[in-house]
Amino acid sequence: MRRPFARPWTGVLATAAAATVLPLASPVPAAADSVIVGGSPVQVSDSPWVVALSSRDRFGGTRSGQFCGGVVTGRTTVLTAAHCMSDDVLGLPMNRVKDLTVIAGRGDLGTSEGREIPVREVRINPEYDAYSNSGDVAALTLAEALPEGYVLPMAGEGDPAYKAGTEAAVYGWGDTTGAGDYARTLHAARVRVLSDAVCEEAYPGNADGTYQAETMLCAGEMEGRRDACQGDSGGPLVAQGRLIGLVSWGSGCGRPGSPGVYTRISAVAKVMRARA
Repeated sequence: MRRPFARPWTGVLATAAAATVLPLASPVPAAADSVIVGGSPVQVSDSPWVVALSSRDRFGGTRSGQFCGGVVTGRTTVLTAAHCMSDDVLGLPMNRVKDLTVIAGRGDLGTSEGREIPVREVRINPEYDAYSNSGDVAALTLAEALPEGYVLPMAGEGDPAYKAGTEAAVYGWGDTTGAGDYARTLHAARVRVLSDAVCEEAYPGNADGTYQAETMLCAGEMEGRRDACQGDSGGPLVAQGRLIGLVSWGSGCGRPGSPGVYTRISAVAKVMRARA
């Protein structure tokens, strides 16, 4: 079953092969010291460019209202998945969400550390296709600037970081088992960039979805285990110190033969810059 990785369908790093649709209600957070299969806790100070998208009005105070992830690509710019801004995820039109914020520098969502910065503007990729998830990216403009050290560079077209077999890491606060066990602390999982041929074979255009190499890439392990999951949408896929993808969609969580699919940054960066 194809699904985007945002909470109503939207975790890092699951290994279970669950394909159950999760409800919109905020889940019970996993214990901060629980054993994480497929990923492990990381310090946000080591990856300050990872941020959480929050709306307590829509998702409650548990876990600081987190519902998607994002990545800092400019001092006042955060990229996330376009589908995170949809009515399906937010439960109402985006312009009616009055407390949309980006939380930076907070690894543990149960604390008040870091900064909560209001989102001043949301720009959806004009080429985003909600049916196929092609071009699944939105740019958020922050009301306050973050330090330059929070900015993660983006990998352009032809960058070796996109090469099949490259080691990468995906980050998020979402489901860690595929069964609704949401993390309270930031986690990361090591994955590998997979070839377009492998991704096309995994998603040839059946009910699980269609892989489009021009705007997507996939990563994980063909035997399953490490993967993004519900709650991780919009979070970064990082290779060789550069942003190469945003968590977008997949079939189940950590299922053999069903790697996670990401928005290809080289395909959308130019479009988003042109609208800046």
